[in-house]
Amino acid sequence: MSGGEVAGILVAVFWAILVSFLAVALARLAQTLRATTRLVADVTEQAVPLLADASAAVRSAQTQLDRVDAIASDVQEVTSNASALSSTVASTFGGPLVKVAAFGYGVRRALGGGKDDLPAGKPRRTVIVGRTVSRREKRKPRGKRD
Repeated sequence: MSGGEVAGILVAVFWAILVSFLAVALARLAQTLRATTRLVADVTEQAVPLLADASAAVRSAQTQLDRVDAIASDVQEVTSNASALSSTVASTFGGPLVKVAAFGYGVRRALGGGKDDLPAGKPRRTVIVGRTVSRREKRKPRGKRD
């Protein structure tokens, strides 16, 4: 055998080893692709029902929000009606009730004999130019000094 034949055999052996490594790598890549395909199919089978459930939940939430909106508008209408009723009642009965209360107070004062509405033991005080004088005290006339 000559040097060229030995070199050819070595190249052929290395080429066979390289091809076998590539064949093994391609076989493993094919297994990985099959597993990936199964995984994607399983995820798709599980994701479709989940998406359907999520869509139903969103539709249900929208329905509930519509109901809450209707309730809120009804509450706003009731509030405005109650406010209108309150102002109507105040304007209708407010003036006459104040007059009746004032009349009752006047009648009590008149029947009480001119008594003050102060509790017993506390004399009524009057402020005169910065000093307090009890009504029971005698005031000196302003023009005369001692």
